[in-house]
Amino acid sequence: MKKFAELYTAIDETTKTNAKVDALVHYFSEADEKDAIWCVALLIGKKPKRTIKTAELKSWCMELAGIEEWLFEESYHVVGDLAETITLALPPSKERKDFSLHGTMDKIMSLDKVSEEEKREYVQTTWNLLSTPERFVFNKLTTGSFRIGVSQQLVIKALAKQFHLDENIVSHRLTGKWDPVNVTLKGLLFSDNKNDDHSKPYPFYLAYQLEVPAEELGDLNEWQVERKYDGIRGQIIIRDKQLFVWSRGEELITEKFPEFNSLLNSLPDGTVIDGEILPMKDGKPLPFHVMQTRTSRKNLSKKILEDAPLMMMCYDLLELEYNDLRNESMNMRRTKLENLLSEAYAKMKDLPLVISPVLECKDWDEVKSERLKARECLCEGLMLKRKDSVYEVGRRKGNWWKWKVDALTVDGVLIYAQKGHGRRANLYTDYTFAIWDGEQLVPFTKAYSGLTDKELLQVDNWIKKNTIDKFGPVRSVKAELVFEIAFEGIQPSPRHKSGIALRFPRIARWRTDKSPNEANTKNDLLQLIQSLKV
Repeated sequence: MKKFAELYTAIDETTKTNAKVDALVHYFSEADEKDAIWCVALLIGKKPKRTIKTAELKSWCMELAGIEEWLFEESYHVVGDLAETITLALPPSKERKDFSLHGTMDKIMSLDKVSEEEKREYVQTTWNLLSTPERFVFNKLTTGSFRIGVSQQLVIKALAKQFHLDENIVSHRLTGKWDPVNVTLKGLLFSDNKNDDHSKPYPFYLAYQLEVPAEELGDLNEWQVERKYDGIRGQIIIRDKQLFVWSRGEELITEKFPEFNSLLNSLPDGTVIDGEILPMKDGKPLPFHVMQTRTSRKNLSKKILEDAPLMMMCYDLLELEYNDLRNESMNMRRTKLENLLSEAYAKMKDLPLVISPVLECKDWDEVKSERLKARECLCEGLMLKRKDSVYEVGRRKGNWWKWKVDALTVDGVLIYAQKGHGRRANLYTDYTFAIWDGEQLVPFTKAYSGLTDKELLQVDNWIKKNTIDKFGPVRSVKAELVFEIAFEGIQPSPRHKSGIALRFPRIARWRTDKSPNEANTKNDLLQLIQSLKV
């Protein structure tokens, strides 16, 4: 725990990429084998389920610190982070004991099987034996809020540097379903046995938003133009006569999509297809919220399967007959994908797969026109892929670009505010906005990003001067400030008071030029929903 806490501190205290990589390399060079694999798991997001309630941690901390609940809560609102609040509130420890990271994680995971009193004794005893930095990391682990300023790509870079491996190999070895309890870091990184995990997906290749005028990409003939669909990016894998479906977030979601079980009879062993899982009917995609009626259910009834039929819009072929195709050109992979699906359709007519259509455009002006039609096709924009590109790892610039349509916007009135977290813990940065329903303002969305640091300070100052009521950490403010909210999609939602839900809302700008009565109405948004229907 001491070395892991030192690593956490070293990463937290720098914004320099090379310094973070060096800190990781240093840790991996010294750490115990069992600690190292847990470190990797935690850094790339493989956190175990939480076994201690936050209310219990608060209570045990207040007991040791001898403070009242109101003081703890006030401190929490100022600090903005539960783990840090507990660390600051606890009295200094009088003894020290060096715990291992893997031993600590094993113990934390076992606490779901013991009584609350046993949990309390373990946590309070451990607090009393840790230094302040170690306590902070321990609290992060027990609260389930462990995050650190390092991306998965930096972890991959550090492991590749420490163990003299290619980054693409490291990235692939870290994907899939593995448990730090029963695997070692070297075993994970150096295993060449493909039978170790038949389900293992490939790291996804992600595109950047286009940053330059499309014409600057050069000859259009060198680019493949496709629509950018709005679904769940995934990989369908068939190996060892088994089917696996993975999401981009490395979640195994096979059971959610029983439609794909039929692929075992129509695709060859050793096949991996990359694509977008979409609700589709009569060859047309359905709105994203139809997908949510599927993913939000534990049990899929016959009616749900009929109302929200799913297919995969196939983008790429990554493996065929156990041969890794990622280093072949996209042109070659596309040809093989077309042939594969043609053969599969010959075996099964109602195949839950469709190949992503290539848009044939004669010039960039025609590409621009297709982009403007995106919403009519229930798409987010276009994908531009260089025909000779290999399938890379992670988000890369140069060969794949996403060219999304401009965001939809609506003007809303700020009505509630709450303090943020981390470096924003002392500022009111989490906002709730309302629109007009007749003469009443009804909340319709929250947004947390989009303002500059200067604007955040100005709005924070205004909120403190114009608060009209408090509800715990939430402040109700005068309905005077108007903000333009950008979003990617909109749909009816009975779960929201306004009856409307936005997809990916963020603040586009502060409309200092508008008064509250100029904000949009609920009717405006209902009309927008109607206009976007296909």
